[in-house]
Amino acid sequence: MNAPAGDDREPAAILQFTADMLDEAEADRRLEIKRGMRYFPPITQAMIAACCAAFVWQVASGGLENPEALAASGALVAARPGDGEGWRLGSSLSLHGGGDHLLGNMVALFIVGIACEHAFGPLTMLGIYLAAGVAGGLASAAIEPLPTVGASGAIFGLMGCLIAMLVRRRRLVQVRDGRIAVVVALWAVWQLVQGFTSPMVANFAHLGGFVAGGILGAVLMPRLLAPSNSPLADDSSAAMNMP
Repeated sequence: MNAPAGDDREPAAILQFTADMLDEAEADRRLEIKRGMRYFPPITQAMIAACCAAFVWQVASGGLENPEALAASGALVAARPGDGEGWRLGSSLSLHGGGDHLLGNMVALFIVGIACEHAFGPLTMLGIYLAAGVAGGLASAAIEPLPTVGASGAIFGLMGCLIAMLVRRRRLVQVRDGRIAVVVALWAVWQLVQGFTSPMVANFAHLGGFVAGGILGAVLMPRLLAPSNSPLADDSSAAMNMP
C-alpha cells in the first residue's frame, strides 16, 4: 500500500534477533531453583538430627574405640549383608567415624538436602537419599573389606541427582548463585581426594551413590516443575483459553 502524499514519517525499523538475545530471553523464562526454597526443610533437618543423635550414642557406648566396636554399632561389613544382615545398609548411613567426619557430612547434607528437598519434595528426596545410600553401600561391600560408616554415599547421591536434573531440565531450571555449586564441588573433591589417599574412606560408596542418584535425577520429574510452579504455566493456560 502506498503511503499518503506528504507523509514524511520513516518506515518502522525491522528488528533482528541474535542467538545471544534469544538465549537471554530463554534464560529469563527459566525457573530459578531458589525460588520459594525453605532453608530449614523438615526431612533434611530430621536426617541431620538423626545422625547427630546416633553419633552421641556411638561415643557414649564406646562404638568408636576400634573396628570391632564400630561393626557392633551397626557399621556395614562386607560379608554380612548377604548373611541376613541387610539392615546394615541402612544403619551405617547414620553412623560416623569421628567428629570431623560427622561435621563435614552434615554441612554437605544441609546444603544439598535443602536444594534436593525443595526440588523433589520431602518424601521423594528421602527415597533418593536411601536408594543412593543403599547403592553406595552395596558397591562398598562388594569391593572394600573394612567396616563402612557415614552418610556421604547418600549425600553424593543427592548431589548426583541434582546435577542430572539440572542438566536434563536446563531449559527450564537455572541456578544463578554459583557459590552453592562451588561449596558442593569443593566438598566432593575433598571427599574423593581423601578416598584416593586414605584406605579408611569408602570411595566406592561415594561413586555408587553418585551414579544411583544421577540415574534417579535423570528420570524423576522434579516437583519444582509442577504446573503451578512452571514458568510456562501462565503461557500454557492462556493458550488454552485462546479462541
